Amino acid sequence: MKPVLYLRAASLLTLLHAVLHTIGGVYSKPDPGPQQAAVAAMKANEFPLMGATRSYWSFHMGLGLAVTILLTIAAVVLWQLGTLAKKESYRLRPIYWAFLVGFVAMAVDSYAYFFPPPVITELIIAACLAMAIFTSRHSAVG
Repeated sequence: MKPVLYLRAASLLTLLHAVLHTIGGVYSKPDPGPQQAAVAAMKANEFPLMGATRSYWSFHMGLGLAVTILLTIAAVVLWQLGTLAKKESYRLRPIYWAFLVGFVAMAVDSYAYFFPPPVITELIIAACLAMAIFTSRHSAVG
């Protein structure tokens, strides 16, 4: 397969990751019991910080949405790299490496602090990027 196909796959998986993160991570309802109590405590305790009053719930929501935004941007950039890879794939390898390292780091973070589904998704995306690197060849153009 060509790098373009691996980059397209990585892009679509990253977009899927963004959507599922938003639905399941940012906007999901807490289960009754300890989860609801934790959310209530996060919302109830507000404090001044840098000229604004915020709660831990504000940070949870803000950072969750920030991850969604960054995953979406990554999906768009990976798609665009797929277009560029049709002629310049070998020259784009440093960018592929940057994304590969980033997704492996996210998988480690997800393993340490979250649960298996994002780890698996991030490792599959990283594998797509590794294959894009592996299948990149010098072109005669240039």
